[in-house]
This record gives sequence, structure tokens and C-alpha cells, in this order.
Amino acid sequence: MRAGSGQAVEGVVEWTRGEVDRFVPRGGEVVPYRREARPAPGNYGCLRGTLNPADGTEVDAVWLGAPLPVGKRVPAAPSGLLWLADGDHKVVFGTTGEREVAALLAWFPPERGARLLGPADAAAWLASLTPADQELTTSPPR
Repeated sequence: MRAGSGQAVEGVVEWTRGEVDRFVPRGGEVVPYRREARPAPGNYGCLRGTLNPADGTEVDAVWLGAPLPVGKRVPAAPSGLLWLADGDHKVVFGTTGEREVAALLAWFPPERGARLLGPADAAAWLASLTPADQELTTSPPR
């Protein structure tokens, strides 16, 4: 999957905003994974068919805005990149107010250095993934 600036990519929601029950795609369906200690600050999921070299799993995605149902496939152009010091960046979709962005950034411990970068940064990072990084993975979730 390569994405240029403004180009839509498709992801699947694994964890609904405001919920503690998390799911994972397996064998073409989304199945229960675990119950988290804190509710998701946004809709959380992955970009199927990608591989994040930082952790060896699919690229993580966050959809801001209203809660989305688990399993929903969402095609959208990235609106930003949630940059993390450990390289386990998340592609962000949607726009919202400063309060939701602040809550998303605060959800990560300070040592991870969470920063929200723009859509061009998201497109550049996705484009930087080498073809070997693009193989479909069935690794356990993050």
C-alpha cells in the first residue's frame, strides 16, 4: 500500500472510541481480543496489508470523531501522523477540535513523545515503507 498526499487508504476498526473491549482481525473476521484498562481515545485499528517495521505488525490507524463500529472498513485520506519516539507511528484520519487531539496525545506516556504531524508527513511515512514492509501480516495486535 502506497499513499500519496490526499490519497485514500482503507483500514479496519478494531476498537471503538470510548470502549474498553478490543478486537482483532483474524481469518476475514474481527474477533474479541482483550479488555483494556482505559477506553480508546479514538477509533483504533489497522491498515490491512501493511507492516510497520517498528513492531512487525500492521500499521496502526486512529479515526477521530464519532464512534465507529468494530469491523467497519473505512476508506479515507490520512489527515495526520501520530509520531512516536519508538517509531510505532499511527496514521490519523478525520479532523476534530483541540480537545480530542489533546486527549489522544495524552493517552500515550510522556516517554513515547507523542506529536501530531500533518497529512504530508503521514503520506511520506507510508510511502517510505519498503515493499518488504508491505507484506500482509497475521501477527498478534499491538
